[in-house]
Amino acid sequence: MGPRQGRHPVAAGAPRRGDRMMRALLLFLMLLSGAAQAQDFPARPPRLVAGFAAGGTLDIVARLMAEAMSPLLGQRVVVENRPGANGLIAAEGVARGPADGYALLVCPMGTMTISPQLPGAALPIDPPKDLVPVATMIAAQHAMVVAGNAPWHSVAELVAAARAGPGTVSYATAGAGSGQQLSGAWLARLTGTEMTPVPYRGMAPAMPDIIAGRTGFAITNIGDVAGQVASGELRLLAVASAGGSPLYPRAPLLGEIVPGFEVSGWIGLCGPRGLPEPVVARWAAAVAQALEDPTILARLRDGGMTPRYEDAAGLARTMAADRAKWGKVIREANIRAE
Repeated sequence: MGPRQGRHPVAAGAPRRGDRMMRALLLFLMLLSGAAQAQDFPARPPRLVAGFAAGGTLDIVARLMAEAMSPLLGQRVVVENRPGANGLIAAEGVARGPADGYALLVCPMGTMTISPQLPGAALPIDPPKDLVPVATMIAAQHAMVVAGNAPWHSVAELVAAARAGPGTVSYATAGAGSGQQLSGAWLARLTGTEMTPVPYRGMAPAMPDIIAGRTGFAITNIGDVAGQVASGELRLLAVASAGGSPLYPRAPLLGEIVPGFEVSGWIGLCGPRGLPEPVVARWAAAVAQALEDPTILARLRDGGMTPRYEDAAGLARTMAADRAKWGKVIREANIRAE
């Protein structure tokens, strides 16, 4: 008897209707679970992990934002400092942790866009691949500072000293791949001088040495130095960011003294890859709300910081642009890890 009409054999390995329905149901349940998780998030205190020592700009931003976001999230946001390796120790801890939103990295430009491109840098993770953007919190303008009693009263005088004594003028960095390292190396390249980098575990530990004159200068976030400039412990030689700074409207622009030089940065929040989108949105909304608080805005601006909100997509675009910019600087100036 021949084969029955109206029936077709199922190809080996072809998905059956029941299998497809089961997979669709499982996917629906996973999405439902993720939405419910985000609705309940956070059910316990979340952490902001800062990769630099207490007292620096990144730490101050982390603590101000944690204070502002705690009532918005309904849980106390805890700041944990894990300094070292230009923020990469903290970055690795977050990247290898659970992707549940309970530990986010306070991520600066250097860790996310410079370190991954620096020849000779041994990285425990690949930040652009292992971490995802959540939101931008501030834009960081930069300035060049020396000790209040330093012999240099201008950028020209400092550059002249570097030319007269190659390697004798030093600059502070927050480690290999930091914005401070690239800024100093780039300045030396553009001025045709040889300057010596001195790495620290963040800029807060560097300040005593700069003030004492043991380290020559730093090009760093204005938030790192505003207090010491106001007290006279540090002298501001120039603002390194295009457009200048509202705190120092009469300060010279470094880009006008050294054509082509310009540096600015940002500080945001990043999480481990696989972070649920609803959790990303919850954190981003908290950042946006916190940056509408007049008290927080005033405290950030008084510290030399410029509040700037970007959602995850906006921060991703900023990261891509900075990777292109700093990659070009690294190649043209032949900059390597310290």
